[in-house]
Amino acid sequence: MKAIVIHMAKDLRLEECAVEKPGPGEVEIRLAAGGICGSDLHYYNHGGFGTVRLKEPMILGHEVSGHVAALGEGVSDLVIGDLVAVSPSRPCGACDYCLKGLANHCFRMRFYGSAMPFPHIQGAFRERLVAEASQCVKAEGLSAGEAAMAEPLSVTLHATRRAGEMLGKRVLVTGCGPIGTLSILAALRAGAAEIVAADLSERALGFARAVGADRTVNLSEDRDGLVPFSEIYECSGAQPALVAGIQALRPRGVIVQLGLGGDMALPMMAITAKELDLRGSFRFHEEFATAVKLMQGGLIDVKPLITHTLPLGEALKAFEIASDKGQSMKTQIAFA
Repeated sequence: MKAIVIHMAKDLRLEECAVEKPGPGEVEIRLAAGGICGSDLHYYNHGGFGTVRLKEPMILGHEVSGHVAALGEGVSDLVIGDLVAVSPSRPCGACDYCLKGLANHCFRMRFYGSAMPFPHIQGAFRERLVAEASQCVKAEGLSAGEAAMAEPLSVTLHATRRAGEMLGKRVLVTGCGPIGTLSILAALRAGAAEIVAADLSERALGFARAVGADRTVNLSEDRDGLVPFSEIYECSGAQPALVAGIQALRPRGVIVQLGLGGDMALPMMAITAKELDLRGSFRFHEEFATAVKLMQGGLIDVKPLITHTLPLGEALKAFEIASDKGQSMKTQIAFA
């Protein structure tokens, strides 16, 4: 079978790799759709992000869906042909964090397509994927592309939980890429009274308005357009966006940091004087099934965010399009 393998920055290859067989409690999945994530783009464009660097070739991808092709021993809640969204989160279930209900911080996490550990955890961008049955959530009623959006949606659902009570709050979202726009949808579902989206790109702000932002601010034109907010989702990973958000926050406001842009210098005096809460948000776990259910129930619509779908044979072109924020919001690869 073919897989999408990154060797170093700008060295992406479509390579043959061995087909695995499902063991007890596992299923074989014929991949249907895979979304290119920001972390995939960091590996493709820069060979990593922050201190995380590629040290060996790695299959990319963790936003995937597909159809069940074979069942391992003991799997009874799935049948061949089922469309499933596949969670890339594979915690060990036995470490201290797992036992405390913090599976996203698992000491031995096996998250698809991650160069954080070494040897690297190989990703899901392959024609056939063997996964644990527990990773698979039935996605009937959704398209394969929608099902593959469960992963980034889960990231924003987890961030919304980290933010705490959202009902009636005025919320600012800085950075309106896929995670930012999905954060708007998550905040709306959580009961935010007003959502303002900020970005440097008018095109990105158009997507923010399309998914429900009440107001948008183009920070390249209006750096003073931010009024006081109760909560902030910082999705850009850019220091200027976070600093502007801190300045706009009301006392005792909450900042949820999702963007991964490396270390930053922060205005600690403003954080201290306003008694702000700065909360990190990393991955997700149990939110994955909730993401699928919200899409199935029509409560969150991700379809407008899928701007490009290219066949597997054009994977390199897909990564180039995904890297161009002037034309892409969410680019996906069709595996079948």
